[in-house]
Amino acid sequence: MRTQITLALWLLVAAQASAAVEAEDNANESRWRLGAALGYGLRTNPLVQSDDIPIVVDLDIAWFGDHLFFDNGDLGLTFADNDVVTASFVGRFNSDRVFFGKTNTRFITVDLAGAPLVDAVEFTVPDRDYAVELGIELLTDGAWGKLQLGAFHDVSSTHDGYEVFLDYGYGWRNQRWYVEPSIGASFKSAALNNYYWGVQEDEVSVALPPYQAGSGINTHARLLLSYQLSRHWTFSLVTEYERLNDDAADSPLVTENGVFGYFAGFGFRF
Repeated sequence: MRTQITLALWLLVAAQASAAVEAEDNANESRWRLGAALGYGLRTNPLVQSDDIPIVVDLDIAWFGDHLFFDNGDLGLTFADNDVVTASFVGRFNSDRVFFGKTNTRFITVDLAGAPLVDAVEFTVPDRDYAVELGIELLTDGAWGKLQLGAFHDVSSTHDGYEVFLDYGYGWRNQRWYVEPSIGASFKSAALNNYYWGVQEDEVSVALPPYQAGSGINTHARLLLSYQLSRHWTFSLVTEYERLNDDAADSPLVTENGVFGYFAGFGFRF
């Protein structure tokens, strides 16, 4: 696969698809990439008593210099760029925090130690902070498809963990149509997993038992379908499913073992 800005990056694959279909003129290519997507989409929230995340409009803002770049919240420095691979140091925000911004406080009924009486207690999903992570991303592509590899470590002392991920995609282009399925996996360390999905001692209550999460691997699959309407306009549909690792899915904070998302709409690229 972040913060609200990086969530927009995932959803704006649809808006950015025009770049994959449109023929590029490298001599006159702007350092800026500006775009917007207007449509409707949704990303489910696996947390207990939480709301799904609706998507109606998002912005795509990126700038690419000779070595420095800004890409929808990610700040990077490219140190290798050749015919084989592009390698960059990248700073980003962790994505797991996004779900914790859409939770609710409710009263729930709890069976008190098996007694015949039950009681209604207030239950609030614990809050989690954003983590600033620094790492390396490698990008390579060819006739066989494109591959992205990355490794990131928390430098903000929020969770003190790390994540290693890979994503592979293969695109087909037929005149104005573009189709790209992709798959990937992400290893999350025990420290990262436990910070977001564990239940710490000071968070334990009658309604929320303690829980220690270990490391695990998330997997995901995505499908992008795009049609180029004009030089600037594209209609796109993107769907994605991410399977949470077992330690995250078994958390008492989680009710769904996966996250499903989709977006359909019109993208405009300036």
